[in-house]
Amino acid sequence: MDETTIYVIGFSITIIGMLGGVVYWLGGKFKEIEMRFGIINERFRQIDERFRQIEERFKQIDERFRRIEERFNQIDERFRQIDERFRQIDERFRGVDERFKGIEQRLDELRRYVDERFNELRSYIGRVELRVTRLAEAYSSYQEFFVEYLTAEGLIKREKADLLRNEARRMMRLAALANPLTKEEWERLKELLDKDPDKVTLEEALELRELARKVVREYGEYPEAWKLHIYASILVGAAIRRKAEESKQQGQQ
Repeated sequence: MDETTIYVIGFSITIIGMLGGVVYWLGGKFKEIEMRFGIINERFRQIDERFRQIEERFKQIDERFRRIEERFNQIDERFRQIDERFRQIDERFRGVDERFKGIEQRLDELRRYVDERFNELRSYIGRVELRVTRLAEAYSSYQEFFVEYLTAEGLIKREKADLLRNEARRMMRLAALANPLTKEEWERLKELLDKDPDKVTLEEALELRELARKVVREYGEYPEAWKLHIYASILVGAAIRRKAEESKQQGQQ
């Protein structure tokens, strides 16, 4: 073999050795790169897993939001139903208000009608009371005149007044009731009733008769009131008769 061939072979071996070293180095590098890619792939796998978990959580969140939205829809539906019920209630209340307005109008009409009838009744009762009062006063005046005249003429004896006086005293039991006579007038009435009829002056008899008139106006439904009035009228007639007799005796002297 010549030197050239040996040189070529040696150089080739050198090149091959270098290439082997490079290939080994590259193999190590590629192995390292593969390891790095394995790590990266593992990291990406972990990231994918995290994203999968996150996506799963988002799905759960979406599901919860969907349920919440359904609940809100149900709540909205309930509120819509409640609004409808309130609308129906408002409508019913409007109907009730209308009926109450009608009832109030009817009641106002009835009240006016009753008031008118009561006013008419009061007016009628007032007229009746006035006529009864006038009739009672007329009868009282007639009784006074009749009794006083008969007593003054001596047709009614003064002694008959004692019976009437005892009956008239019963009127004193009405002094505790509400009445037109004052406490002083009741006391004066008792004083005049207790006095001896023969000693009652004409002025006192007239005073007693005026008190008897008040008693008759207020208690005309009691017989004792009229007996008191008759008794007072007898005393007036008796006093007039005594005064006339005294004047006659003075004239004869």
